[in-house]
Amino acid sequence: LPSAEGEQVNLLNIIKKGPVIVFFYPADFSPACTLEACNIRDVHEDIAAAGMTVVGISTQGSASHRRFKQAFELPYLLLSDKDKTVIKAYGINGPLGIGLQRATFLINQDGIIEDAVHAELRIDQHKAFITRAIELQGRPTA
Repeated sequence: LPSAEGEQVNLLNIIKKGPVIVFFYPADFSPACTLEACNIRDVHEDIAAAGMTVVGISTQGSASHRRFKQAFELPYLLLSDKDKTVIKAYGINGPLGIGLQRATFLINQDGIIEDAVHAELRIDQHKAFITRAIELQGRPTA
């Protein structure tokens, strides 16, 4: 998938390096997605210290992702899945094929989904999920 910087990124290559938190979000700059992205930004150091990588995926293009990253100083990869190839592979295509479902996955180095949370409007559930993932990797959060 193309990154915010326009580079092609293979998610499998990232997963091979260690555990990955992949979060799917409906839209750059929407209030709920901005809150979610900033929550992840705020614990990014803890995530990295636990040896995990973060990847955000939505259907917006690279230019939108680049503006979103810059506006909120997001230190992690944002990938564009305009044709929903990855979104469909994870089973989170939106109702009637419109948009996508908000979901966060913890994927281990073997590519196995260890856990996931699906919650459209309960951003706090995604935050708690990531906090638990950090703790499972042996690093307490701040």
